[in-house]
Amino acid sequence: MDLASLVAAILTLSAAFAYLNFRFIGLPTTIGVMLIALALSAGLLALGWLGVAGLPARAARMLAAVNFDKTLMDGMLSFLLFAGALHVNSEDLARKKWSIGLLATAGVLLSTFIVGALTFHLLAALGLPAPFVYCLLFGALISPTDPIAVLATLKKAGIAKTLEVKIAGESLFNDGVGVVVFIVILGIVQQAGGAEGAAGPALVVHALETFLWEALGGIAFGYALGRVGYYLLKSVDNYQVEILLTLALVMGGYTLAHAVHVSGPIAVVVAGLLIGNRGRHAMPAAARARLNDFWELLDEILNVVLFVLIGLEALILHWQGAYLAAGLLAIPLVLLARLASVGAPISLLRAAGREFSENAVKILVWGGLKGGISVALALTLPAGPERDVFLVMTYIVVIFSITVQGLTVGRVARRLSGD
Repeated sequence: MDLASLVAAILTLSAAFAYLNFRFIGLPTTIGVMLIALALSAGLLALGWLGVAGLPARAARMLAAVNFDKTLMDGMLSFLLFAGALHVNSEDLARKKWSIGLLATAGVLLSTFIVGALTFHLLAALGLPAPFVYCLLFGALISPTDPIAVLATLKKAGIAKTLEVKIAGESLFNDGVGVVVFIVILGIVQQAGGAEGAAGPALVVHALETFLWEALGGIAFGYALGRVGYYLLKSVDNYQVEILLTLALVMGGYTLAHAVHVSGPIAVVVAGLLIGNRGRHAMPAAARARLNDFWELLDEILNVVLFVLIGLEALILHWQGAYLAAGLLAIPLVLLARLASVGAPISLLRAAGREFSENAVKILVWGGLKGGISVALALTLPAGPERDVFLVMTYIVVIFSITVQGLTVGRVARRLSGD
């Protein structure tokens, strides 16, 4: 199937699923279309198990041609992050900067090691042993909250503004940190050959330098990108040119960030915050409204397509009993790690005099949704016996997070807040 036919098929499915959800199901659009895609995947898999191999095989080949990790990480992610950051108030983020910063850095690192350690023992107990460094890779890809899933859910969750800012701000930045941590650990795996104990002091120092360069360089690059975008938008009053400038900023900036080896996700988020809070205010009101409408529409379309692809990814996974058990057991494991990685930083901040509501930790844990970024990173894992089990584990955790947590986070937050 050529690229044009593939894009047409995915967009047609996305539109059909969105229509079915709106007319007959009534769930939030992203969750509804993903569940319909999951149902379709399950039906095709059932046909394959019943011996009707032709249609499921063709569907799996079509999906494999999409190359999900490249499609998301090198294509859709930059647009979705920019659109999300564009509508976040930077003054609100600044007031919560210590909370967001600590959760997005120390929280991700702590969760990575907790998930890695627990996964190492879990897989050994299930007869699926994996090297510890590979388990750390799983910890890195599953620890960050996904800004795409989080922002799509928060729009209708109706939770308190202060908590919404913390959850949204953390998700915007910790996915970039998580990607950097994943890249660093993957580099250790590739340089050390995955051997246990092969990561000597020099390799650890190099990993730390890479982490700092990627993360801090991403912030600096994103700030410079945002400033350039701000001055360009300020100097024109033409809707079409302004849209083109923002598209060029996102696509060109993300590509250039990768070229200079800094974090593209972090750079795009910082640039989006600057444009959203300074650049748009330098524009006339009518142009600002049109720019908002354009990015909101693009955000909605890409979100629907992404969640449809997540649902369809079930077709290309290797479903085995032991893998399924590992995935189901990984759900409480990941939630436990999230509890520790949120609880510890908040305890430190409370000791330093920062105020948090009584149930803030519980709400942040349940509101920390996983999403497409985790699936995309899992698909980049090195080929080997560990890859298949980690893919299934990631997928099960993500589906649980989006459906169960995503559908209940608003209710849980209101109940814990006393509303």
